[in-house]
Amino acid sequence: MMPTPYPLEEELGMRYYASDTPGIGGRLRSKPDDFIVEEIPLPFSDTDDGPYLICRLSKTNWELQRAVKEIAKRLGISHRRIAWAGTKDKNAVTTQFISIYDLAPEAVGQVHLKDISLEVVGRSQHPLTLGGLVGNRFDITIRDCIPEDLAARVQAVTEVAAAGIPNYYGLQRFGVVRPVTHIVGEKILNGDYEAAAVTYIGRAYPLETEEAQGARTHFAETRDARAALAELPVQMTYERAMANHLVVNPGDYAGALRALPPKLLSLLVSAFQSYLFNCALSCRIDEGMSLTEPEVGDRLLFQDGREDIVTTRNMRAAQLQIRRGRCRIAIFIPGSGPVVPHGGWTRSCRN
Repeated sequence: MMPTPYPLEEELGMRYYASDTPGIGGRLRSKPDDFIVEEIPLPFSDTDDGPYLICRLSKTNWELQRAVKEIAKRLGISHRRIAWAGTKDKNAVTTQFISIYDLAPEAVGQVHLKDISLEVVGRSQHPLTLGGLVGNRFDITIRDCIPEDLAARVQAVTEVAAAGIPNYYGLQRFGVVRPVTHIVGEKILNGDYEAAAVTYIGRAYPLETEEAQGARTHFAETRDARAALAELPVQMTYERAMANHLVVNPGDYAGALRALPPKLLSLLVSAFQSYLFNCALSCRIDEGMSLTEPEVGDRLLFQDGREDIVTTRNMRAAQLQIRRGRCRIAIFIPGSGPVVPHGGWTRSCRN
């Protein structure tokens, strides 16, 4: 394992690379179809009378929250009636599933949006929930690779992958231009709503425009919501909604946070969970624990969706199943439920 040379990755808990093999150069995402994501859904019981319409959503260069709002507007319904299992990249061609409460299939024909298509696939008794998917399939094109020994470098990385790769939550979860979501999520969980709101509106990052940085910095220094409304770029709809609430309700930072869509608030909290996951995974590597050899207390995920916990009794069976590629080790994501596992996972989380 090679420690990351990038301070930002270290700040987000992503402290290790699986390989120190030199990179291949090139450019990612020169155009949206260089990055294609296809969601692999969990099976759902198709039923004729279920209240939730399940649709396949395909989009190009659309941020999911905004796409859902525009779809809801075309359907004449609240965006809160639409749910999904996973958030996909914006600068990409993505296919995923959404559930829509109490909607007739023929209504989907009302949605006409550039680079968005909706296809009805069935009905269900239950809505989709965040994380309720098998995974994602990626088709990624890297352009302008430069090394002459490209094949050898790819082979070296492939061999390293056999020993396990730390599957961190990446920059997308925290914000590529402005990696602030986990910081806001932590402050929300701590009940420090003023700090959470001020951070969301006012923390500036160098990859933003000068206009955006100036508006954020001014708000962070003055807490002047009226000035923020005048200075924040119009495309910053969430920040402006929060600032508008503070103009009408001075000092009500909890209310300002509630001006955000509920699913975005949930994503802020889950971003902090993702940060803790990254830290726990890095601590596992710090302690010299393997990514492919199980320890008592490890969680196992099987290809068919089953889960199990490694114990002294099933250790040998777990080792065999991992070697055969039927399951893999997965770290628990800290949450509000009771901590059942023990061993290396809990040591890593405490650290």
